[in-house]
Amino acid sequence: MASPTLAATSPPPNVGLPPGLPPALAAIRETIARVPLENISGLARGALGDPSIIPLWFGESDLRPPPFLAQALTQAIDEGHVFYTEQNGIAPLREALAAYLVGLGAREVGADRITVTAGGMNALVLAMMLVAGAGDNVIVIDPVWPNLGGIARLLGAQVRSVSMDLTAEGWRLDPAKAAAAMDGRTRAIFFASPGNPTGAVLPMATQAALLELCRARGAWLIADEVYHRVIFDAARSPTICDIAAPEDRLMVAHSFSKSWAMTGCRLGWLVHPPSLAPTLAMMVQYTTSGVTTFLQHAGAAVVERGEPSVDVVRAYCKQGMEIVCGALEGFARARLGPRPTAGMYAFFEVEGMTDSRAACLDILRRTGVGMAPGFFFGPGNERFLRICVARSPASLTEAMSRLATVLG
Repeated sequence: MASPTLAATSPPPNVGLPPGLPPALAAIRETIARVPLENISGLARGALGDPSIIPLWFGESDLRPPPFLAQALTQAIDEGHVFYTEQNGIAPLREALAAYLVGLGAREVGADRITVTAGGMNALVLAMMLVAGAGDNVIVIDPVWPNLGGIARLLGAQVRSVSMDLTAEGWRLDPAKAAAAMDGRTRAIFFASPGNPTGAVLPMATQAALLELCRARGAWLIADEVYHRVIFDAARSPTICDIAAPEDRLMVAHSFSKSWAMTGCRLGWLVHPPSLAPTLAMMVQYTTSGVTTFLQHAGAAVVERGEPSVDVVRAYCKQGMEIVCGALEGFARARLGPRPTAGMYAFFEVEGMTDSRAACLDILRRTGVGMAPGFFFGPGNERFLRICVARSPASLTEAMSRLATVLG
């Protein structure tokens, strides 16, 4: 008897996508195909590397990393730290990070609550993969860095925007707005403090209210604390770890990128309940197979010896904020609000502007200054622009002089 044969079939095309797509693009998962392709990097494409451009698009300083980093990397390689290692990260780095957080005032953070990641972005990807998927929704407190929403959309989850209010005291959140946006499919609330692009530091009372809301609704709280050391009037910003219990449904992303000026190193960590450590090790195994081993050893040296570098970054950003905000406050078309007390950005409204993308392209063409458009940072921010202040005083002074021709 002849064995049955399977009829050749083609997978159905993605429903609802524009017709005429290339065959390969038409055959990918619809949830991914629908994620907008435009981002800040795309907006800057074509101008990067042009010496006449002042690049203030990205959250990246022009400072160099700690001077001993190269030596620590070389030493780690010479000592043979070039092989696979623990998926959650090497013990010396996890122990150093736990001690670092506790030394800054965090409560009950042990090495078993730390997973080392390939940057803060990877930390947030793992956190979101743990809790959200198709049919779920995630509350995102904005204005905020757009990547978190992008992660949720890649996983098929709905993003529900809850906007902060710009008040006389700065950007503030009413937790009741987050509660009103939740339903039975809400899996997480995400916030960043200090915020990107606003520099807003959420008061501990607000963070506590979000934690209690998540406890009551059975949702997760995901916090981005990448800028927690880039605060101008304290050693670090208030952290939700100060008040949370180890097994709370809480995950907090951190990164070496900002505080130690190590953006290209792609090294970060996730603080999580200790019970999640084995699951996260499995996820690391199936995604990156772990962070570069010699980089982790160098990272431990940075945590233990790099505090002077944190002070340099903080002072550099504070100086840049004073230059940029001082100029913006004198521009007739700019509306800044209270000066940010943390972070790497000035986020300001432009009178008469309704299309921030077109405005950024026009300003780039006319002045050679690259900025990020507000629409990337959530609904209702189309009239805002973002400037990175973590650049040299000479560069920022020249940038603001150029911008005076179109905003002043």
